[in-house]
Amino acid sequence: MDNYVLIQENDFQKARRKINEARKNGKAVIFSSNDDELNRKILEKENVDCLLINLAGRKDRMKQRDSGFNHVLAKAAKAKNVTIGINLDEIASSQGKEKSEILARVRQNIKLCNKNKLKMTFISKEKQDTYNLKSLGLVLGMPTWMTKEI
Repeated sequence: MDNYVLIQENDFQKARRKINEARKNGKAVIFSSNDDELNRKILEKENVDCLLINLAGRKDRMKQRDSGFNHVLAKAAKAKNVTIGINLDEIASSQGKEKSEILARVRQNIKLCNKNKLKMTFISKEKQDTYNLKSLGLVLGMPTWMTKEI
């Protein structure tokens, strides 16, 4: 995605205005928020190309990881043909236990996307080598059909 705009917002009305403005300019929209309810609302009501889910700073439950992505969001993303984004900068900047928890949440999201036949992509501020991204995707459990589109 070369011609895109990243929208990070915690208010629905502000996010809606920014998305509409980006659409008028003919840019692809990547939306990100720390609020899971807002992510769902944007996914259901607005026209975005990619949903970037932030995985750092989440609290896992006793028997389940809190990855910010579930079957309800997966069905909504499938209906609207939305790609799910993995924040590569978040993985690179974390260390130790936090990094392992983020990677486990990414693996969980990959399984859910594979089950629902959703596309996934890595999103980073710096340009990354495609070969390395495909390798990372395969190590994290992405099927080959998903890594072909990275």
